Amino acid sequence: MKLFASRLIRKSTIAAGVIAGLTLSASTSFAQNAPFAGFAGNWSGKGMVTLSDGSKENIRCRASYRVNVTGTALKQNLRCASDSYQFDLSSDVVSEGSQLTGTWSEASRNLFGSVRGRASDGEIEVFVEAAGFAANLTLRTRGNKQSVSIASKGEIRNVSITMTRG
Repeated sequence: MKLFASRLIRKSTIAAGVIAGLTLSASTSFAQNAPFAGFAGNWSGKGMVTLSDGSKENIRCRASYRVNVTGTALKQNLRCASDSYQFDLSSDVVSEGSQLTGTWSEASRNLFGSVRGRASDGEIEVFVEAAGFAANLTLRTRGNKQSVSIASKGEIRNVSITMTRG
């Protein structure tokens, strides 16, 4: 039973990392016609993951983003690590007006899922799904800083990460 719970926690934690990466994919420019404009480059940051048992763990992340010329499509690579795990993931996110859709994957653990949401008034709200995992998140961007809040009813209850472009 402990082995099953440990695997579930790790998969949920990975999914939370993916969610964080996807939410960070939102742009510093929230124009509806180009929500990823001005986002290309390298970002890094840290934050906290809170599990359902109340335990907390620090997380560190590095991301690189490629944005198409129109600012409507983004390819992301994200590497995150804590004291007990690490993962690498990729995602593709596109916009149609204020609507955002995309996919993500973490190949070494055979995880994949979808993301959908919207951008408006400097805020991104996204719902993320994967097998056995779902979460809501909010992203706020101010200059070269981004804050991400993730809420789930699974093993991962909250994730809070701050990234800066550098």
